[in-house]
Amino acid sequence: MLKHPTVPYVVPFILFIAFLAVGPIFSISPWVEYPIRVIVVSAALLLCSRHLLNLQMRRPLGSVLVGLLIFGIWIAPDLIWPGYRGNWLFQNSLVGAAASPQSELARTNTIFLIFRVVGTTLLVPIIEELFWRGWLMRYLINQNFQRVVLGTYTGRSFWLTALLFASEHGPYWEVGLLAGILYGWWMLKTKNLTDCMLAHAVTNGCLAAYVLIGGQWKYWL
Repeated sequence: MLKHPTVPYVVPFILFIAFLAVGPIFSISPWVEYPIRVIVVSAALLLCSRHLLNLQMRRPLGSVLVGLLIFGIWIAPDLIWPGYRGNWLFQNSLVGAAASPQSELARTNTIFLIFRVVGTTLLVPIIEELFWRGWLMRYLINQNFQRVVLGTYTGRSFWLTALLFASEHGPYWEVGLLAGILYGWWMLKTKNLTDCMLAHAVTNGCLAAYVLIGGQWKYWL
């Protein structure tokens, strides 16, 4: 089972999502749960997926620029239209609300903040790009996904992946959709997972800085 080609692309992401579900069920504080999540998922990534990770990029400067563009898109609505996210489209029983679950203790806990920045900036871009653009975008074309070249386009796989990526981001679904489209487009252009990981890491790194420097905790759901 562990040798199945899907495992290295899917298991780290599924583990990460599982922690999101388990934490509230057992009332585990975020400042305790998140470091454990980062350690466990990082171990799974190294165990299952390390052979997929490399530093070979085709367009590193372009990847940085794409990441910065998506960061701008992510925060622009709230800057341009204060109260924008209070609209029922972004605050309802289906998508939740843009309110950070981080307690005051978590926000001042150095260990938690270090793990949160590392997890957000380094771990999440890797596991999400492996899952969304590395696996799902190809699996939707052919269940034997390894036969599909990275960055292969079909309307069904591209748009369904973007929509599902958007759904993962709750009250930020609309900017999540735009991000999913741009990350997907960048995969079509570069046909390289590492470029997409870098773009994603730049976006998340900028968001982490924005949260910590500007106190915009709502972006860390």
